[in-house]
Amino acid sequence: MKPPILRPAAAADVEEAWRWYESRREGLGDEFLEVVGETLEAVRAHPEAAPVVHRDIRRRLLRRFPYGLFYRLIEGQVVVVACFHASQSPRVWRSRG
Repeated sequence: MKPPILRPAAAADVEEAWRWYESRREGLGDEFLEVVGETLEAVRAHPEAAPVVHRDIRRRLLRRFPYGLFYRLIEGQVVVVACFHASQSPRVWRSRG
């Protein structure tokens, strides 16, 4: 399967979280990015393993960080629409689908 595509809004979510973690402790943002990368690889390997949480959008939770990757499968391609903290309102990522 092709590498996952991050929509611009999802990439901005990841960058915002990276900045927040990096501001808390140097290197923590990089650890967050590493976990995001691992999660993307897991999604790529098993895209249908994560549950559907809204219409055709699936969510894969990150290990160690309270975030989830929200993605759709479009013609066999993983398209990430959001990377959201567990406490954020689902209305925002639902509007991105």
